[in-house]
Amino acid sequence: MTMATVRYFAAAAEAAGTESEQVAADDLGTLLDRLVELHGAELERVLRRSSVLHEGQYVRDRQLPVAHDAVLDVLPPFAGG
Repeated sequence: MTMATVRYFAAAAEAAGTESEQVAADDLGTLLDRLVELHGAELERVLRRSSVLHEGQYVRDRQLPVAHDAVLDVLPPFAGG
């Protein structure tokens, strides 16, 4: 299984209780499911509203393979502008 670094921002960091962590997953869907298993319903709510970047590119396809040593960013909607 591939290890990816997940970085959380704003409400996602608060819901996860951390700013980053290493997570094992071969595809985006497995990774997102694992995050919910680790952190629960509050992070699941945040993930539904968030954008996910894989190596700087916005991704939505749960079948997307996660690159070895990938960096994924969880970006909830930000207020202001």
